[in-house]
Amino acid sequence: MSTIAVVPGSFDPVTLGHLDVIRRAAAIFDEVHVLVVHNPNKHAMLPISERMHLLQKAIDEDEGIPANITVASWSMGLLVDYCTEVGAKVLVKGLRSQIDVAYETPMVLMNRSLAGVETVFLLPEPAHSHVSSSLVRQVAALGGDVSDYVPRVVAKYLDSTRPA
Repeated sequence: MSTIAVVPGSFDPVTLGHLDVIRRAAAIFDEVHVLVVHNPNKHAMLPISERMHLLQKAIDEDEGIPANITVASWSMGLLVDYCTEVGAKVLVKGLRSQIDVAYETPMVLMNRSLAGVETVFLLPEPAHSHVSSSLVRQVAALGGDVSDYVPRVVAKYLDSTRPA
C-alpha cells in the first residue's frame, strides 16, 4: 500500500523553499500531491490557474524532483476533505520559524481530529529559511531582483509582468 502525502500552499508565487520541501517530501512518500489552495486571509497576486502552471513548470524543470508528483488545486471545503478524497493520511508543511509553529499547531490538531490526518514538518535549507512568497511579492513589486529566491520560470514571469 502506497503512502500519499499532500503538500498544501498558496504558492503565490512558488519559491525555492517550496521546491525544497516538495523535493524532500517526494523522497519520503510514494506519492505527493502538491495542492494549490485558496487562503481567504491572503490577497492573491496570481490567479490559481497561473500558480498551478508556474508550479508545474518549476517542478518539471527541477531534475531533483522525482515523477511521483501531482499538482492540483482546492478552493472549496476543508483541506482534509481533499486528503480523504485522494487517500492521503499525511500533510507535509515547511516551517521557517517559531511563528510558523504557533500558526500551524491549531490546524494540525484540527486536521487530526476531523480526519485522522497527521502533519509532518520539514525545515527548509538555511538558504531559504527567510524567504516567503509575500516577501518575494513585495521585493518584485518594488522592482527588486528575486531570481535567487524563486525558480527560473517564476523569475521570468515576474520580469515579464513589470511595467516597462
